[in-house]
Amino acid sequence: MWEETVSINGPYNFDLALSRLALDPLNSVEIEKRSVKVPLMINGTKIVAEVIGTGTLENPEFLVRANHEKEKTIQRLTEIFQWDTELIHIHEHYQTTELKDLFNQHYGTPLVLEFDPFSSLIKSIIHQQLNLKFAFTLTDRFVKTFGEEMDGVWFYPTPEKVASLTVEQLRELQFSGRKAEYVIGIGELAASGKLDFEILKLKTDAEIAQELIKIRGVGPWTIENFLMFALGRPNLLPMGDIGIQNALKKYFNLEQKPTIAEMEKYKEPWNPYLSYASLYLWRSIE
Repeated sequence: MWEETVSINGPYNFDLALSRLALDPLNSVEIEKRSVKVPLMINGTKIVAEVIGTGTLENPEFLVRANHEKEKTIQRLTEIFQWDTELIHIHEHYQTTELKDLFNQHYGTPLVLEFDPFSSLIKSIIHQQLNLKFAFTLTDRFVKTFGEEMDGVWFYPTPEKVASLTVEQLRELQFSGRKAEYVIGIGELAASGKLDFEILKLKTDAEIAQELIKIRGVGPWTIENFLMFALGRPNLLPMGDIGIQNALKKYFNLEQKPTIAEMEKYKEPWNPYLSYASLYLWRSIE
């Protein structure tokens, strides 16, 4: 077991990051201990890394513990928790916009990624058109039936495992037939190498969207979600998202939800950090 202390520039509100991670019952979060156990797949090996917040909002520091692959584990955790993003620049950018109050309220909230791009895409498909409570229940069943537990942490099933499933097996968990087909289809593409997440990472948002939209079950909402929460892309505002629309309605005291044209106008000054507006707007109604 190795331990490493990671110090970054503030602000960084690890407690708010943890509270958002804790919304998903599959995540192993201990709020009082300020810790989360992260399932990682590094060089084909499953590794559980523990991240404990030991610093403050302005002087963030983390104790990281794991058993193998020290350098690659720190590298991947830096990506997931966006430790190399200077949140102060984003905060200062929004001080000149109408979202100033929102950014003061959620000061230093980082955009934390899903722990794995494949599971992020699968989770998005499962969550489509479901209320949040049932979406989490269905994802929980899926992972606990076909995934693997290690050190009290759940790993999503591998692409190969998902590709081997039948529609009937997923129907038994209360998946719709169509959703079951979509999930298995993505497993097949990832297992065969036709969907390669390491190659995808190197492409632009537009190139990724072009590739993903061809996949059955993947629409604009899923693509925006994936770009933001699997790859950490900083400039996305999913305008079709009901949560974003409701949050804007509440924040700006609108009579009704904003139209796409109104949202286009709102978002102009928020470039190039739209993903943070999205995150903070979601936070405002969670």
